[in-house]
Amino acid sequence: MNAGQGLRWAAVAAGLAMGLIAIGCGTPGAPQAPSLKLPDPVTDLSAERTGNHVALSWTMPERNTDKLLLKGNVAASVCRKEGAGNCVNTGNPVLIAPGAEGRFTEELPATLAVGGARGLRYFVELRNAKGRSAGLSNAAEVLAGAAPGPVAGLAAQVRKGGVVLRWTPEVEASGESNLIAIRLHRKLLTPVPESKPGGKRGLMAAAPEALEQGLLVESGAQSGRAIDTGIRFGDTYEYRAQRVARLTVDGKPLELAGELSAPVRVEVKDVFPPAVPRGLAAVATAAENGTEASIDLSWQPVAEADMAGYAIYRREGDGPWERISAAQPVVGPGFRDRHVEQGHTYRYSVSAIDQGGHESARSGETEETVPNQ
Repeated sequence: MNAGQGLRWAAVAAGLAMGLIAIGCGTPGAPQAPSLKLPDPVTDLSAERTGNHVALSWTMPERNTDKLLLKGNVAASVCRKEGAGNCVNTGNPVLIAPGAEGRFTEELPATLAVGGARGLRYFVELRNAKGRSAGLSNAAEVLAGAAPGPVAGLAAQVRKGGVVLRWTPEVEASGESNLIAIRLHRKLLTPVPESKPGGKRGLMAAAPEALEQGLLVESGAQSGRAIDTGIRFGDTYEYRAQRVARLTVDGKPLELAGELSAPVRVEVKDVFPPAVPRGLAAVATAAENGTEASIDLSWQPVAEADMAGYAIYRREGDGPWERISAAQPVVGPGFRDRHVEQGHTYRYSVSAIDQGGHESARSGETEETVPNQ
């Protein structure tokens, strides 16, 4: 090998060496920091206060902040914060499995269960095996302060328009700024008919009734009276009531509910007659060209869901009223009386009958005279 060739091979070797240095061991970029294995923070914490008990619930994360699956139980601790104060721990941490439902319940300390309603926030913090955390959860807010007093004297009475509920009104303290409402809890006790397998509900069929419903009474809470118009005749219901303090904290409406009252049970039977027909009018037609004289009656229809029809009554002068329609109710708001005589004056009245056979009072009277030929 001559001197020129030696120089060329030296240059090639130097280039290869520089390439190997640049490539290294195949690891791109700078080395990564080791994972801290911090659990993802809780994002769905919710809280509910009933009486002086607060219940929290949340979903445990399944991964850490590096998007790796968590292994083993995770330590969860709860703290609460009033106003701008510090977040005070509520007890020792508990171990919960990743992806599981987290729950926590506490009875409020005496200092937080007295006085006026005010905001109280709860947080959950998850820590790794070394006690490190990625931060607090979202805030779950409830109201601290004295819970409203229990509802006394709850009673229910069936009326045609619904179930009338009454309770003993409570006089608010002077200067009370919180809105006190009444929440009525209704539970359906009548068994719900089971649908047949493969059966379809018709377009006009009534929708199934919810087993439990709530009715919030605001404007009439202090009157001690409300009416539930969403009932169905033939069903049996149970009602309970509680007072609810309502307050807006940082633009968010919050509620503080008192204890539930003793239950009241009511069987809703339809024993009420329909409304009295109105607008009864009579028009006589004279006999001519071989046709008989008659009097045509008309009135405003009664708009009730369980209407069966009407009954028509007639009398002459001060004689007794007689039913001139058939035993089966007349379906429409009209009737033709063909059993009349020329020159006679008749007085008429109409009543409404529902499908249960309940008959209303008779309508106002109208009279008409059959003309002579």
